[in-house]
Amino acid sequence: MELDPKSLNPSDRYKLLIGSVVPRPIAFVSSLSSQGVVNLAPFSYFNAVGHKPLTLMFSVSKKPDGSDKDTLRNVRSKSEGGLGEYVINLAVASYVQQVAEAAEPLPHSESEFDYLELTKAPSRLVAPPRVAESPVAFECKTMQIVPVGEFTMVIGEVVHLFIRDDLVDDRYHVDTDKLGAVGRLAGYDYCHIRDRFTIPNGFSAEKKAALEQPQQ
Repeated sequence: MELDPKSLNPSDRYKLLIGSVVPRPIAFVSSLSSQGVVNLAPFSYFNAVGHKPLTLMFSVSKKPDGSDKDTLRNVRSKSEGGLGEYVINLAVASYVQQVAEAAEPLPHSESEFDYLELTKAPSRLVAPPRVAESPVAFECKTMQIVPVGEFTMVIGEVVHLFIRDDLVDDRYHVDTDKLGAVGRLAGYDYCHIRDRFTIPNGFSAEKKAALEQPQQ
């Protein structure tokens, strides 16, 4: 089967995308409005950008009425009515139900923290709080906001990092099993990170040896 994305309606493109690009990590973003209301929302269009500097991205869709979602309004620069700061908390198995519930639309004047069994904890370098239960929290300042069609990509620099003590060793290796992160699949499906395997990058030793043999 070969498909031209432009010939498909947006809902069909969406189904193909989220069913193929799996599993996707989930950014559980806490942000703060200029009026002081804390917003908490999940985004599964999320990934790392790079580590020099340490940067992350997530992508935000529009509301059904075409207006900006609260998170996007909050992470915009101060000159655009936002604070330009936010925290990316991780979505983990112990509170994945709350992650899903945080997708419920609320008025701009209400906070998801008032409805979810999660705890606000003060951040170090940014105004929005982190989720106290999150094993890892990235405090971010907005670097770029890039419109991409009907979506908006937010790129932020991590200015402070919280990670639970038992998750990381003295070489900064993270224990994936203890982390308990969950990923997003298609529809309402999620997955755990349990079944893993290791393959070194590049050619195997046998293939390298064969390539080094003189040509006949």
